[in-house]
Amino acid sequence: MPHFTVVPVQDNSPSNYDSLEGINWVDYRDTGQGGYPGHGDTVSSDGHGNHKEDSPFLSSSDSASKRNDYYDKNLALFEEELDIRPKVSSLLSRLVNYTNVTQGAKEHEEAESADASRRQVPKSPNMGTLMGVYLPCLQNIFGVILFLRLTWIVGTAGVVQSFLIVLMCCSCTMLTAISMSAIATNGVVPAGGAYFMISRSLGPEFGGAVGLCFYLGTTFAAAMYILGAIEIFLKYLIPQAAIFHPADIHAGSGAMLNNMRVYGTICLSLMAVVVFVGVKYVNKFASLFLACVIISIVSIYAGAIKSIFHPPEFPICMLGNRTLVRDLFDVCGKTVIVGNDTVPSQLWKNFCSSENSSSAHCDEYFLHNNVTEIQGIPGLASGIIRENMWGDYMEKGQILEKASLSSVDVHGSMETFGFYVSADIATSFTLLVGIFFPSATGIMAGSNRSGDLRDAQKSIPIGTILAITTTSLVYFSSVLLFGACIEGVVLRDKFGDAVSKNLVVGTLSWPSPWVIVIGSFFSTVGAGLQSLTGAPRLLQAIAKDNIIPFLRVFGHGKANGEPTWALLLTGLIAELGILIASLDMVAPILSMFFLMCYLFVNLACAVQTLLRTPNWRPRFRYYHWALSFLGMSMCLALMFISSWYYAIVAMGIAGMIYKYIEYQGAEKEWGDGIRGLSLSAARYALLRLEAGPPHTKNWRPQLLVLLKLDEDLHVKYPRMLTFASQLKAGKGLTIVGSVIQGNFLECYGETQASEQAIKNMMEIERVKGFCQVVVASKVREGIAHLIQSCGLGGMKHNTVVMGWPYGWRQSEDPRAWKTFINTVRCTTAAHLALMVPKNVSFYPSNHERFSDGYIDVWWIVHDGGMLMLLPFLLKQHKVWRKCKMRIFTVAQMDDNSIQMKKDLATFLYQLRLEAEVEVVEMHDSDISAYTYERTLMMEQRSQMLKQMRLSSAERDREAQLVKDRHSLIRMGSLYSDEEEETIEVLPEKNQMTWTNEKIEAERRNRSNAPENFRELISIKPDQSNVRRMHTAVKLNEVIVNRSHDARLVLLNMPGPPRNPEGDENYMEFLEVLTEGLERVLLVRGGGREVITIYS
Repeated sequence: MPHFTVVPVQDNSPSNYDSLEGINWVDYRDTGQGGYPGHGDTVSSDGHGNHKEDSPFLSSSDSASKRNDYYDKNLALFEEELDIRPKVSSLLSRLVNYTNVTQGAKEHEEAESADASRRQVPKSPNMGTLMGVYLPCLQNIFGVILFLRLTWIVGTAGVVQSFLIVLMCCSCTMLTAISMSAIATNGVVPAGGAYFMISRSLGPEFGGAVGLCFYLGTTFAAAMYILGAIEIFLKYLIPQAAIFHPADIHAGSGAMLNNMRVYGTICLSLMAVVVFVGVKYVNKFASLFLACVIISIVSIYAGAIKSIFHPPEFPICMLGNRTLVRDLFDVCGKTVIVGNDTVPSQLWKNFCSSENSSSAHCDEYFLHNNVTEIQGIPGLASGIIRENMWGDYMEKGQILEKASLSSVDVHGSMETFGFYVSADIATSFTLLVGIFFPSATGIMAGSNRSGDLRDAQKSIPIGTILAITTTSLVYFSSVLLFGACIEGVVLRDKFGDAVSKNLVVGTLSWPSPWVIVIGSFFSTVGAGLQSLTGAPRLLQAIAKDNIIPFLRVFGHGKANGEPTWALLLTGLIAELGILIASLDMVAPILSMFFLMCYLFVNLACAVQTLLRTPNWRPRFRYYHWALSFLGMSMCLALMFISSWYYAIVAMGIAGMIYKYIEYQGAEKEWGDGIRGLSLSAARYALLRLEAGPPHTKNWRPQLLVLLKLDEDLHVKYPRMLTFASQLKAGKGLTIVGSVIQGNFLECYGETQASEQAIKNMMEIERVKGFCQVVVASKVREGIAHLIQSCGLGGMKHNTVVMGWPYGWRQSEDPRAWKTFINTVRCTTAAHLALMVPKNVSFYPSNHERFSDGYIDVWWIVHDGGMLMLLPFLLKQHKVWRKCKMRIFTVAQMDDNSIQMKKDLATFLYQLRLEAEVEVVEMHDSDISAYTYERTLMMEQRSQMLKQMRLSSAERDREAQLVKDRHSLIRMGSLYSDEEEETIEVLPEKNQMTWTNEKIEAERRNRSNAPENFRELISIKPDQSNVRRMHTAVKLNEVIVNRSHDARLVLLNMPGPPRNPEGDENYMEFLEVLTEGLERVLLVRGGGREVITIYS
């Protein structure tokens, strides 16, 4: 008889089971910066991210004391996986340590080297609502329009329509702030403002389009603030500094525009240098600039109150009912008395060709109308508000007239036109909306600073909404005060020509107009610096995300990260705004870009709310999709109200950016008809999904439900489908699979009937999904095929739902529980999550309603967060909606249970989950006699069944040897499925040589079955089994004690043993662990994080 040699192959790679468990997929292990002592030391790192693993297995030759450092008796069931699925206490301590430092998006941290980050000591964020959100928002919202244009808007539109303009703009920003608060409190929002929030909510296409709109808006805002500062400088501070002068008083405003361009360019260059040299100087002076704004506003209120008793002296000279430019003459009268003679005044000389009053040729209108002087600031008690209630829109060049004054309506000479105050542009309600809207922007200042806030989820909504409320009240009261205190013609006088070139709002202020002039100048300079600081950083963030390739160069900067190239581009774009040179022309441009940005913020909130993604759990509760849609509609309406052509240009820019990002390198293909379009869209979506695994925040369970069919091909446990429908609520992917044992060629009809039966049951249970039935010679092979091949492209399952093998103890056939354990191993190998609903017949139907009760989560080891996510998803369904969530975790002797409870509460707060938290202390105790007895019975039963199956297999083997003594090499391939599973594997040796004598000796050894049965009495249980049983018994005791009345208990499912010989014991451990519980859901993660604290 030929003999052969069997040589075991030495496997140099880590244990296969290690790779199945997902060590390379996701590594939760500590790298040394956190966790409690003794809880993370199974893994060490060499400093380059390569983890070195100490042996954590019980067969290790380590001392007992070191082994106890790794594991506790209470968690022996999970000990083989604690290196990749850490204890909850370790995870929470690391997580809390992490979330206490300044937040930053992972994407923006990748550029920092490990050495640099190791040297940095993270500074804890400590800014509160007032300093971190309220005041920055106040500073950004109050701006140049309040001081330079609000009086003119009130005079032109009237108090009523000005109220309407302010109401529209402030309502739009308030609704946007509500949507923004919902997005900003949906997790930890790293600094990045609107761009980060929208790109992470609506994807890179919308994010890129809106990010660039926001960038352009901020850049043009810098240009607007600079133009405002130069207007104050040249009109009110130092008019003598003008370089270009009009040829005469009749010349237009061309000279002034040229002055604005020159000085604006100089100012922009100086500001860019300041920003380039150091942002810290800008931030240091921010509070000074804010103080200027507040002092200026307070002086307006003080002046208004003072005007009740003692109005300021600002007389206006009127010719008939026309307003005269006050600085072109000295006395408001046609003649003046010098000594005893009456001589023509300077005003006479302006309107007449000769100083001789008898023979001069004068302007017709001058001759027929009298010169009168009226009070420019009648005061709050004067009742002037009645005249200012309604609007007086004017055409370009129209002279300002006071309707209540009498005049003889004759045509005057065009030569005298320059002596009157006239409108420089044509005005309309829509134009005024576009000019005013920038003074309502700036609401993103708080969300931009979320990384510096102590509690961003609380501070951002409160601070932003309070800031908008404050500024809105200031605007409303200012409109009222201006209309009640200032003469109408002065209000409509944009540049203060009628009040001797004073700033109009300055004439009302107390103690001096200079308070407003100087304060507004510094505040506009400060706001311009802030815009020039923020815009390049926003562009840099977009460039670093690499979604728009041609912007990649702007992601680079100085060694300290300052965005040099982005600052250069920002300066060039701002220069375009300065070359326009008119504040009234630049304001509507930036209104468009900000409105576009706010529109998408509202859209993002509405879409997230309507889609109900599992990750959408904002801490801010006072939002609704209807409010978001209203805000979005208002933004769109304001865009077209203020300037329809600018709106079309802005939308075109955003649309082009969107399409560029979307179709960059992508093929476009159209099908035939509607169905072809649907197929093309489905193909496009599937190809997009194929790019890679979904982001953690988009993760939801995509189910593969493994159903068992009875002899009549009916679903044996329909409640599996009920559970699936309650978990999914019509969202995501559900595939229902089943296996028919046999030959596909013969079973095709059965396959069709099975599919139809399953589809009917899916319709009854309202499961929206797909059905797949496979035929295989062995059930476990069919299940493996389903796990591998179900789904299409990126639309694949990530979670397997499988029933519990009921009656496995009573059945002599081991196939049921061996198939179960094999499926558990297959899901682990495929990196899929696993859910096993035990006692599924007791699960509620879709028609039941739980009016109270708890869903209890027993979080023993961290498995990617599935245990946290599942109750939240179940509670979306009406059956479970009124159930409350409780989370229990187990503390060992060396754990600080009080700290664990605080950490767990913090973790749940960051996850935006509402649940009661309990930490159960499990003290080390001696192994009870019951545990020992239970283990002994388990091992005796296992040994007995094994020997019975071995004796049966041995008879078959002898028959085979007689039949073909020369084909021993083929012996292994002839056994049935059951024999393959049950044949005892001989202990591994380095080399085994089979001879006839050894085969005979082996046969004689196997025939001593009666002696082996007698040995069962004297068997001693294995110590590792005793410890596992101890864990199962103690955990079961604690769970039953705390959760006996729970509607559902979710529990970490321990993994099967690495050695297949312990499979039957593993089933016993699971039975012991779940004894006495009505509804249990055993959950096993798929090796990746499925829940996140980020937005």
